[in-house]
Amino acid sequence: MTELLLYIAKNLVDHPEQVSVSEKQGENELVLELHVAPEDMGKVIGRQGRIAKEIRTVVKSLAQRSNQKVSVEIVD
Repeated sequence: MTELLLYIAKNLVDHPEQVSVSEKQGENELVLELHVAPEDMGKVIGRQGRIAKEIRTVVKSLAQRSNQKVSVEIVD
């Protein structure tokens, strides 16, 4: 799932070399933190958060196939 999130984010931004994903284990779910350059933040979030919502939907659907719970957070 980390690779999928990296692939999606790198194709959206102007500075793909600054994209990184870190994993944190929550109480009952895995939290993926997406880090991008400050000037690319708007491209990842999108208007009214639509792109961010779709990224979360794709990652969660992949996680459900392997019976996992995953959430995506976009970090400054």
